Amino acid sequence: MDVFEAVRTRRSIRKYKDTPVEKEKLLKILEATRLSPSACNNQPWDFIAVTDKAVREKLFPAYNRDWFVRAPVVIVACSTPSKAWSRQDGEEYWKVDAAIAMQSMVLVAHELGLGTCWIAAFKEDKVKEVLKIPEEVRPVAMTPLGYPAEQKGPVTERKPMKEIVHYEHW
Repeated sequence: MDVFEAVRTRRSIRKYKDTPVEKEKLLKILEATRLSPSACNNQPWDFIAVTDKAVREKLFPAYNRDWFVRAPVVIVACSTPSKAWSRQDGEEYWKVDAAIAMQSMVLVAHELGLGTCWIAAFKEDKVKEVLKIPEEVRPVAMTPLGYPAEQKGPVTERKPMKEIVHYEHW
């Protein structure tokens, strides 16, 4: 699958099979994540791969969805703001860096036949508590990871190009 096809056909999956994710596939996904670009190559991120069912179930109060904790893997992308690059005006890039890495993760997972679902609406304090994340580290996003138990077609609900693309000026 080429990159454009992965972008065109990747969908948020909310139903997963019980089939475990092979270690080789998980490692390939994490390697793609590690290789992602970051501002000034600071790589301010860390990733937690949760494969233990009991630990995944403890994450339920952080994001109250059964399907989320039923996936065979949950990956949490974290970033340390103090390690990230910031512009002179103070704009921080720690969330952007983690988001870029997450995009690499979900695209490679899709290419390998695995489903993901980008999760940002979670209770940060609960995630930090369950996963023992240090105080200075911020969870940015999470995704379940597993073999899809649902089929979805390509993405169709997008604004037309003429509404979002500007040439030379706004």
